[in-house]
Amino acid sequence: MQNIRYKYVELIVLFILIPVSFIFNYSSILKLIIGGLGFVYTLYILLKTENNIFKIRKNINWKSFWTTTLVKFLLIVITTIFFVWYTDANNLFYVVLNKPKLWILILLFYSIFSVYPQELIYRTFFFKRYKMLFSNEKMLILMNAILFSMAHLLFKKALVLLLTFIGGILFTFTYKKTNSTLLVSIEHSIYGCWLFTVGMGNMLGFPS
Repeated sequence: MQNIRYKYVELIVLFILIPVSFIFNYSSILKLIIGGLGFVYTLYILLKTENNIFKIRKNINWKSFWTTTLVKFLLIVITTIFFVWYTDANNLFYVVLNKPKLWILILLFYSIFSVYPQELIYRTFFFKRYKMLFSNEKMLILMNAILFSMAHLLFKKALVLLLTFIGGILFTFTYKKTNSTLLVSIEHSIYGCWLFTVGMGNMLGFPS
């Protein structure tokens, strides 16, 4: 019982209180320190308590993964091109056409230093650590998507929260289907890099 209580408190601190605190105006350095400590803590728990092993799973069904991901990606491409063209046509593919070096650097940095840590925390850590707290799987998936969306509260934009909630649902289903941090990170990178490419990077904190 004490362990369960600890996990509830831990979940609230890591996934609610810390993200909400980033809304307020205080030192960016302090925010980085808090976020960094939270990440180090999750890694420690994964390794020492949850006995997670960081290795690529064998027998991954790459064909199924790529087929499913590309279908979803095509829908995202069509929707976002129309959205940017309709709402802010000047930004459509602006960075990739005008600042290709910046575009490449951002894609690399984002995929390695943003996406993978997010998936370690919000998929690998979350499901290994808190699955037992939810008797209803649908509620578990919904809560994960909500908390993932809340991680982006610092951008203070409703559209960002909506997009990350939808992303949270998609990434959760991929993780549950594949049980692979690598695969869900690849999917996350593809969608996120595309949003920057198509011209939606500003709202997600990308430089332009």
